[in-house]
Amino acid sequence: MSARSNVAPSTITVDLVDGGIVVQYLDGREVFYHGPPEPVAESITTPPGKDVHVLVTDPDGVEGVMTYVNDRDTHDDILEGTGVGRVMLSDDDEEVLFPGVTVTTEAYSIRVDADLSLVDGRVFVFAEDEMSEHAYELVAESETDS
Repeated sequence: MSARSNVAPSTITVDLVDGGIVVQYLDGREVFYHGPPEPVAESITTPPGKDVHVLVTDPDGVEGVMTYVNDRDTHDDILEGTGVGRVMLSDDDEEVLFPGVTVTTEAYSIRVDADLSLVDGRVFVFAEDEMSEHAYELVAESETDS
C-alpha cells in the first residue's frame, strides 16, 4: 500500500433529512449517514478501530467540509475529486481540522473536540465499520441537559 497524505477538503453540499445526513460530493455522488446524530457535549472519543469522518457545516446545514481521519484506503486523487479531506495522525498526535475543531489519537480511538464558540455552524462525527455506524453531533453542554 502506498503512503497516504493529508488532503485539504473543499466545500460540499449537505442535506439534513429525517433519519440522517446526506452529503453530496463534488463529483455528484451522494452518501447517506444514518442518524439522527446523538447529541454529545463538545467532544467524543470514538469506539476503537472505526472509520472516522468529521463534518463541519455552515449554520444552516446546507454546505460544509468533510474530513476523513486516518483513512488509509482512499487514494488522494479520489478524495480531491470528491471534495473530502483527510488527515493522517500518528500516535498521540493532534490536528486542527477547522477553527475550533480538533482531532486527537487516543490508542485505537479518535477524539474529536469542538470549541463551539469558535465554530459558526454544526459539527458531526461519524464512526463506522462493517459491523456498526455511529453518528454524533457535538453540541454545547447546555443542549445535552434534560
